[in-house]
Amino acid sequence: MKTVFENIKGVIFDYGGTIDTNSVHWAEVLWAAYVKMEIPVEKQDFRDAYVYGERAMAKNLLVKPTDNFHQVLRIKTHLQINRLVELELLKADATQQVIYAEGVADICYQHVLDILVMSREVVRKLAEKYKLVLVSNFYGNIETILKDFQLDSFFSSIVESHVVGVRKPDPAIYQLGVDAMGFRPEEIVVIGDSYSKDMVPAKKVGCKAVWLSGPAWGKEEIDPNLPDVTIHSLLEVLDYLL
Repeated sequence: MKTVFENIKGVIFDYGGTIDTNSVHWAEVLWAAYVKMEIPVEKQDFRDAYVYGERAMAKNLLVKPTDNFHQVLRIKTHLQINRLVELELLKADATQQVIYAEGVADICYQHVLDILVMSREVVRKLAEKYKLVLVSNFYGNIETILKDFQLDSFFSSIVESHVVGVRKPDPAIYQLGVDAMGFRPEEIVVIGDSYSKDMVPAKKVGCKAVWLSGPAWGKEEIDPNLPDVTIHSLLEVLDYLL
């Protein structure tokens, strides 16, 4: 198995869905929390509210650079719940809205803490052998989050969409990661959970690619032969890179 990556010198990591949820799309993590909180809303309505919230957070300065991930989750969940109530898809007074939003945020934050017990150790082990760079679509506070989760010391550089002004799936953001790495693209492995946002642009810039494949969120055409390796848990990457 290791022969696939014989001449690798560096690893580019995606963050959301990869390090923090181990292949599960964030919409599914949130939906599981909605179910646990017994919030009376249809999944499709939640999906629409999720997309609305993500777009609002990407376009507007709702997240401060000093916000940790629990604060980010609170912003997300309040946007979603408020949207559902606004469209009369969820009946809840002001107090209940807060209970729903805060409850979902708390559940999801604990979920990430549980996943990080494993994923932090994977990142640590890879950092002992390879140079690591993070490439992420995020809100301008990824450095705060990495520090909060004790991940900041492992990455030599961070390429964050909000900071550099380009977002996945644009291959340009991965080219910035390659430039920050300082190695040839073929000497770099990209690890990410999204086929279209990680695998496709990584291969376009010439990197090797490990697809952390999990439950599908949207419908997209997938060429299973595009990634060099497909795994289903971040732990599996150690079999190929160590």
